[in-house]
Amino acid sequence: MSLAQDVTVTHAQGETTISGVPAKVLTSDWAAFDNLHAMGIAVAGVPASNSPAYLQGFVAPDALQIGSLFEPDFEGIAASEADLYVVGARSRAAYETAKDILPTIDMSIDNADIIGGIEANLTKLGEIFQLQDKAAELNAALDAKVAEVKAAADGKGNALVLVTNAGNVGVYGPDSRVAWIHNQLGIPTAMPDVEDGDHGGDGISFEFILETNPDWLFVIDRDAGTGESTGAAAALLDNELVNQTSAAQNGHIVYLDPQAAYITMHGYTGVMLLLDQVLAGLNG
Repeated sequence: MSLAQDVTVTHAQGETTISGVPAKVLTSDWAAFDNLHAMGIAVAGVPASNSPAYLQGFVAPDALQIGSLFEPDFEGIAASEADLYVVGARSRAAYETAKDILPTIDMSIDNADIIGGIEANLTKLGEIFQLQDKAAELNAALDAKVAEVKAAADGKGNALVLVTNAGNVGVYGPDSRVAWIHNQLGIPTAMPDVEDGDHGGDGISFEFILETNPDWLFVIDRDAGTGESTGAAAALLDNELVNQTSAAQNGHIVYLDPQAAYITMHGYTGVMLLLDQVLAGLNG
């Protein structure tokens, strides 16, 4: 390995210079944790809440708990003497305070190009940690998976991406946290002009779902994603109107991992998991 030198990283809120390869890394963003883990980088501090089930086995038992996704524990972060702190999405507002404490980067990405954003973040981590080959390997695997799912989706019709939330149903569109279903896989939305609401999507009725009659329904159960309850989405959608749709009658309702889709959104492992779920549905 070559001698570590300063690396200046351009990110969502500016530029940060990092001296050498960081030995102790903290993050308040589960997508960043996902990407760091995929790269084989140990994470010494994580959010104290909303740990996605698919990542739980990867969090070190002695990892520091550094506050919630929205309210990091700055005292604990300062006391940790860490070399790098990564924020993103829900924790991005912490950047202004954190950057004066320790080298901090914001790995938030644009929902319009989630796949490209993940790959750019992996490339940045490769530069910071001198793991360029690992980043290239992961990016190639992600590109290959997207190509495989895109090919499987070709000619299979349109879709609505639904989010269920406390008994309500909404649609996620091309600016949502799973926008890659439309933007990168090329699956057309059955609902033009979606107003992407961050939590509950663009609110719709069961009558609208039947009227629109999409070929596919991809479903995110927000209640399960936030740990409030599980199985609510399936129970909610098992009704006389939805059951008349061609999606329901053809077995084309695909339930996506709610935490990968709703909590992490932009994590390599999570998006690979979601792509596999979409692929299994399309090929089912």
